[in-house]
Amino acid sequence: MMVALQQVPGHVVKAELEYDQGTVIYEIEIRTHDGQKYEVKVDANTGNVLRVKLD
Repeated sequence: MMVALQQVPGHVVKAELEYDQGTVIYEIEIRTHDGQKYEVKVDANTGNVLRVKLD
């Protein structure tokens, strides 16, 4: 989760472990200090951030 918070500073509101196209990923929802909500996907094996999306 730390790698996700490095990409989007704020508070983690939800974190799930999922399978996406054969890859295990963490899907982490973060609410920023100004109230915006982001979804960050992180490869569970490598720790690489796969996507950052504003919801």
